[in-house]
Amino acid sequence: TKAEANRILANGGRVLNVCARGKSVRDAQQRAYAAVDKIKWPDGFCRRDIGWRAISRASR
Repeated sequence: TKAEANRILANGGRVLNVCARGKSVRDAQQRAYAAVDKIKWPDGFCRRDIGWRAISRASR
């Protein structure tokens, strides 16, 4: 973070964290991304690869 013009601003890195719970990792992932999709953030960026390793392990 950085201070600029008497405001605290993000200066790179993660700015917002969204979490969700579900009956499975895949369910929790889907719920979290559904919540992210409701956020209005022009030019915002969201990684869509979070949780894939855990989902892969659970499907073995």
